[in-house]
Amino acid sequence: MKESSFAKTILCIGAGYVGGPTMAMIAYKCPQYKVMVVDINPSRIDQWNSDHLPIYEPGLDDIVKAARGRNLFFSTDIENAIRDAEIIFVSVNTPTKTYGVGAGMAADLQYWEKTARQIRDFSDSNKIIVEKSTLPVRTAQAMERILTSPGSHIRFDVLSNPEFLAEGTAVKDLEDPDRVLIGSRETPSGVKARNQLVEIYANWVPRDRLITSNIWSSELSKLVANAFLAQRISSINSISALCEKTEADVTEVALAIGMDSRIGNKFLNASIGFGGSCFEKDILNLVYLCRCNGLDEVANYWKGVIDINVYQKDRFVLEMLQSMFNTLSGKRICFYGFAFKADTGDTRQSPGIFIAKKLLEEKAELVISDPQALPNAKIDLEGLQGKIDYIEDPYEAASNCDAIAVITEWKLYAGLDYEKIYQSMNRPAFIFDGRNILDHQRLHSIGFNIYAIGKHPKTHF
Repeated sequence: MKESSFAKTILCIGAGYVGGPTMAMIAYKCPQYKVMVVDINPSRIDQWNSDHLPIYEPGLDDIVKAARGRNLFFSTDIENAIRDAEIIFVSVNTPTKTYGVGAGMAADLQYWEKTARQIRDFSDSNKIIVEKSTLPVRTAQAMERILTSPGSHIRFDVLSNPEFLAEGTAVKDLEDPDRVLIGSRETPSGVKARNQLVEIYANWVPRDRLITSNIWSSELSKLVANAFLAQRISSINSISALCEKTEADVTEVALAIGMDSRIGNKFLNASIGFGGSCFEKDILNLVYLCRCNGLDEVANYWKGVIDINVYQKDRFVLEMLQSMFNTLSGKRICFYGFAFKADTGDTRQSPGIFIAKKLLEEKAELVISDPQALPNAKIDLEGLQGKIDYIEDPYEAASNCDAIAVITEWKLYAGLDYEKIYQSMNRPAFIFDGRNILDHQRLHSIGFNIYAIGKHPKTHF
């Protein structure tokens, strides 16, 4: 399709974990639209234009290759891209603020504000602006104020279209979403802009999954969705601690309660805790918003979800220390996995980072193994004192180790030859299953001492 024949030009500012895959799917499903993705990082754009994409997501390579060069384009030319676009998605980073008022909790909006000013300065025609980044409720109002210049005849309609992607299943989530939420001002202009975005998604998403709301409800829904998911993880993890004390089995408890249709079985797998770029950041943002609005009891409730997550990681390290005779000095511990979850190379807020630092403080030696995340692991642990090796092959990684710690629920770890692994390890050999993905009875029969989350240990002592 020639550029002049495109029905509409869509732009996304920000080529990260959300912007890149989302725009790739829109381009793939809507060949009638020209889709541009821009970013200030030339290296990232070069990767999007290469055979080695900057992020790993199952199925993403095929989607990008099918649309790239046809109607999907990646560039660093932000100014011209803004000028040409009719609809602009803003998908820039909004990390937790590390300075000043709200440090450690509030969202840092400096990149978002800079982008809003760029849109204002480079636009010479009316635009629809779509918030794709996770933002505090009522941020759209601030964006409207920045975009509106005295005497300007350009109209900007701001929409909220939060992402509900899970890393590792992002392509599936985009192609077959539970819902697409689009919020707008309840004005004729706002509703008209909202309907234009509805029509884009309607190219492949059933109409009954396209939810519209006022813009404030949409902004808040993203924070609340992540808070509820993280809450379920912390809830079952809190019960896992009780299970270990009472010899109940957390897997059996989770099965029993998950079969209640009012509860459901998702996000009830006990583990070493949640990670990733969203859960902790969004809950802290929610806590900050509650406190700013005088809702201290509500803030304390949600802060408890974070506290349990830290507690769970601390418990895991303490279990390793106590079970391995109260000293880890000089002991070699192999990490099976370092990504915060399976099917991604993303290590942001991974429990593995926390656990690695704690073990190094105990003078343990670490071997990090992961099929996708080793480059990021090296960055995360750079500069730490202690011995760390990075070995992708899980058999080689476990050789001459005293213990294996399962950090990420990669399927490959459940299918390994553990008799072979046991023969290569120091004795007594330990496995600490932080994801409950292994056959503990079989491993115990091989000779391992098994410690799993929310289960009674299986040892040979």
